[in-house]
Amino acid sequence: MVGQFITFEGGEGAGKTSVLNSVANQLIEEGYPVLTTREPGGIQIAEKIRELILDRTHTEMDARTEALLYAAARRQHLIERIKPALLEGNIVLCDRFIDSSLVYQGYARGLGIDHIYEINRFAIDQFMPDLTLFFDIPPSKGLERIAANKGREQNRLDLEDLSFHQAVYQGYQLIKERFPSRIQTINAQLTLNEVIDLTYKEILRHLNK
Repeated sequence: MVGQFITFEGGEGAGKTSVLNSVANQLIEEGYPVLTTREPGGIQIAEKIRELILDRTHTEMDARTEALLYAAARRQHLIERIKPALLEGNIVLCDRFIDSSLVYQGYARGLGIDHIYEINRFAIDQFMPDLTLFFDIPPSKGLERIAANKGREQNRLDLEDLSFHQAVYQGYQLIKERFPSRIQTINAQLTLNEVIDLTYKEILRHLNK
């Protein structure tokens, strides 16, 4: 049985990583085979690319370089980890995938959503998630959460100002319109437990189709 590929998307401070880990534990307790992973990263090569991209000292990185590095990491991650896990029948929960590139580099960096989509189509050979959950929170509130969370990983994207994160949010609205059957919205302004519950129910609804 081929598994299901479910991705978690959202702006900075949306809480998707915490929700992903909690939901994964719930699914495992119910007997589902689950693999959790993240982008960029998930495997050794992609994690090294992640270090290059998110290094806070790499402020001179060109936007196209950034986009190509994300696509390269995604290709290796897909071939080495995601596809094998799906073929084994796992539910793969991934923290970010192609939509992040479409939004961050395509829209917020101004490279064009269609251009970034073509780069990634080559990288992933048109492979797309079965379900994508977008964790919806206003950028200002997301950044407030980051400021309050002293234990969170600090990366180069945290150096961007509010206008960049607002552009990311606008980009996600465009992506939702482009892929309405795949992307479902989760209200990330609720309490963590409420968001976890909504997410778990949405995933079960998808699995039971």
